[in-house]
Amino acid sequence: MTVSDQTDNAPTAPDLQQAYQKWSAAAAGVLAKSRRVEADALPDTPEAMLSTHTGDGTVIRPLYTRKDETDENGLPGRFPFVRGADAVRDVTTGWRVTERFGDEGDVTPAAVNEAILDAAANGTSGLWIRLGHGLAADDLATVLDGVYLDLMPVTLDAGADGIAAARAYLALREARPESPYTASPTAATVQSLGLSPLTAAYSGRATVDVAEATAVAAETPTGVRALRVDGTDFSQAGATHPQQLGLIVSAAVEHIRDLTAAGLDVEAALGQLTFAVGVDDDQFAGIAALRALRRVWARVAEVLGAPDAGAAVTHAVTDLAMLTQRDPWVNMLRSTVAAFGAGLGGADQVTVLGYDAALPADQRTSSASFSHRIARNTQLLLLEESNLGRVLDPAGGSWFVESLTDDLAAAAWDVFTTVERLGGYRSALDDGWIERQIAESLAARDEAVAHRTAAVTGVSEFPNLAEPARPVGTSDTVDLATATGRLARVARRFEALRDRADAAAATGARPNVLLLPVGSIAEHNGRTTFVTNLLAAGGIDVVNPGPISADQVADVAGTHRVAVVCGTAARYEQEGPAVLAAARAAGVHRVLMAGSEREWPAADVPDGALRVGIDAVATLTDLLDELTDRGSADA
Repeated sequence: MTVSDQTDNAPTAPDLQQAYQKWSAAAAGVLAKSRRVEADALPDTPEAMLSTHTGDGTVIRPLYTRKDETDENGLPGRFPFVRGADAVRDVTTGWRVTERFGDEGDVTPAAVNEAILDAAANGTSGLWIRLGHGLAADDLATVLDGVYLDLMPVTLDAGADGIAAARAYLALREARPESPYTASPTAATVQSLGLSPLTAAYSGRATVDVAEATAVAAETPTGVRALRVDGTDFSQAGATHPQQLGLIVSAAVEHIRDLTAAGLDVEAALGQLTFAVGVDDDQFAGIAALRALRRVWARVAEVLGAPDAGAAVTHAVTDLAMLTQRDPWVNMLRSTVAAFGAGLGGADQVTVLGYDAALPADQRTSSASFSHRIARNTQLLLLEESNLGRVLDPAGGSWFVESLTDDLAAAAWDVFTTVERLGGYRSALDDGWIERQIAESLAARDEAVAHRTAAVTGVSEFPNLAEPARPVGTSDTVDLATATGRLARVARRFEALRDRADAAAATGARPNVLLLPVGSIAEHNGRTTFVTNLLAAGGIDVVNPGPISADQVADVAGTHRVAVVCGTAARYEQEGPAVLAAARAAGVHRVLMAGSEREWPAADVPDGALRVGIDAVATLTDLLDELTDRGSADA
């Protein structure tokens, strides 16, 4: 079949619409049957009823078809750069596996150099170097000894010493001999001085003066970019994907204004920026976010009159906010998904933080070398065994991914244009608008986590009470190598409850609740399991005596202050009121039920219900009050 034949036989718009309507009618029939109503009595269209509203404000539809097909986005490395900034990426290398060095502190330059050379021999292809914690700007010559700076991209993170580090690095680069292999500079080999004064001004990270950073950028030679617009300053604080992207672009435009005011032309100014993006374990959002950022930045460059210079060079970093302190091994899975999304989204560099990066250094149980190796190998498995880097923009053309890219780009553009109407990034930051917007997003995210509609495996779901205790207050720490002062980890509120319960357990018995299962194991097992896991998320253990009747309650009640009756609605009808009365007569201070209050048959109801959808953080906090502080006071 020829191309013309394929084109001639392609479905027409009416055909696609007719096929969609046929699906919609069939879906309506299924939905109506499940609700025991007629199809015309459904409250909305099947598409609306089956769509998912994300925390980003985007809508994920249940079905994407050729009806959703969009125009081609061009080739990688060409405007509008949706498909990648690099037209000549080496598909045998893929994205750059960028490893971070210097976080451990109290390290010598020679030891860091040895670690860098060892990592390079084992798959690392990009370097991110932290200075100021055992390493100084003058140590860069030793740290980078043996590294060919024209082949391996280097990013600096020197905080308040950024200007001195930048000048030291530029001098070193100027004096360093070229590699024995010749290679044209590409997006993959861009060097970054890592100066990020505008985004750090929001997060509170130590940074440099904007005017000094601009002056360095005005003198920085081709192949090196001085300014890093760091989205992790926003993502760690709880920003949504559109907020992170929109604020990245807003800060970048502010830098362009400064650079052009300093005498650079637009094309040169665009060539002084790199972009860091925090990626989490929302796989498709990670893919679409990087593609959307490149689309939006290309549009900015087009408006500025230099569309061909609008390729956003991106460094994706696994988001510290998604990492947990409890059951940290699960972080390996989260990081794998995040790296997968970043790689398929076309990031030029990807950094996977250590699986234990959310823990203070003195509480980590693995060596730094092990954590580095696992983080590095996470990417190498994706690149060398799954071969993800061998295709540029492999998600391109997917109706869902293209649609999500467009939605995120539009949402990010709305954030950017709103900031512009407020007078630009500095004005929006100074009057607190950025802080208020991200605070609202964080509150919404915290509510979803508290109600367990956004599950955190190993913490809010399937917790392990046998884990070693952590000191109270650890869950809120920002004393971490890659943390900002506004770090708000997703799991922190549940982990704070765990810390509190562990502290109580260290002075006596772990806080526990008595289960009162009624009926056979087959009847109550689902709810006893649910309650056990819910309570464990707050560090509370359970005592389960097995199926029990009302006249056995007194024998098991002991000194328990809280009990939970667990059974089916039918069993509550038969035995619930008697078991409730017996528990109260035995001195149990608070009697709860598993399931909905509507299932309880009598006017004398339990003191609360543990069910799907409750505010688990508030409930567990109240129970810990009952079982620890208040209980001790009453005693």
